[in-house]
Amino acid sequence: MGVLIVWLASVLVFLATQLLPGDAARELLGREATPEALALLRKQLHLDDPALVQYGRWLRDLVTAHWGQSLTSQSSVAHIVLTGAENTGLVMLFATLIATPLALVLGVLGALKSEGYVDHALTVLTLILVALPAFVIAVALIFLLATTAFHILPAASLINPSQSVFAQLKLLILPVLTLVLAVVPYPLRMIRASMVEVLQSDYITLARLHGLSRRRVIVRHALPNAVATTIQATALNLVFLAGGVVVVETVFSYPGLGYALVNAVDQRDIPVIQTSVVLLATFYVAVNLIADILVILVTPRLRVGAKQTGFRMRTPLEIEPV
Repeated sequence: MGVLIVWLASVLVFLATQLLPGDAARELLGREATPEALALLRKQLHLDDPALVQYGRWLRDLVTAHWGQSLTSQSSVAHIVLTGAENTGLVMLFATLIATPLALVLGVLGALKSEGYVDHALTVLTLILVALPAFVIAVALIFLLATTAFHILPAASLINPSQSVFAQLKLLILPVLTLVLAVVPYPLRMIRASMVEVLQSDYITLARLHGLSRRRVIVRHALPNAVATTIQATALNLVFLAGGVVVVETVFSYPGLGYALVNAVDQRDIPVIQTSVVLLATFYVAVNLIADILVILVTPRLRVGAKQTGFRMRTPLEIEPV
């Protein structure tokens, strides 16, 4: 099914690029180009071939990793896409490493303080962040930390390609902070809801009646049941980042895959557009697939059915034979 979804994504992105106004020949030659020059360049670039022929050629090259040459630059599609993906992956990694533990801690705290002042404050904060688009958060951070209020960080993340990204980590702070604020509310609410449900379950009540301390009940019995939700929340983060990073990279002029995709659309660079979108779709499918597998691995009732075990699971502290 994952392969089928990626193939359908390739069909959709190919059809979408066919509907884009203008073409690479017009972008390369400019508005004053003669019809004869445009026709000759379109023939050289195979832009006048039937759509089915173009799709078959592109799909074959995509599968065989021969991604070809950019239509508007001297670089290969592989160089543009993979360089952008490397920079994007670094930002997504930092954002995930910060957002996931933060969402877990705040989600558990909100559940433990359910209906209290802390929980209400977290609810209001997350609703505000959910209501704000990523580019609004980015502009607000630029206003606060880079321009008007404070001049602590650079407003644009213009990476020097001659230096290692790790030597320019200061340029990544604002994009990473924007992504963290944009993605934290969703997993935080998921983890909080899961923990509230777990803390109200019968086996937690039974554990407390057995005289177990509050800390042991939470650490030994409640938190392990939030692992599956944490995995799903992390997958949700990564999926959101795969799309949200396009907007954030454009705001900060960060040379990642999203920024390259926006430039390719602006320049009608069809090979770069198609390859970038298919790679993002593949990443999306892979993340969901891996998350599903991990949830199954950490959730025994999803791995082994009641008929196979011969037992009916009631609580972690009580197993009753059928």
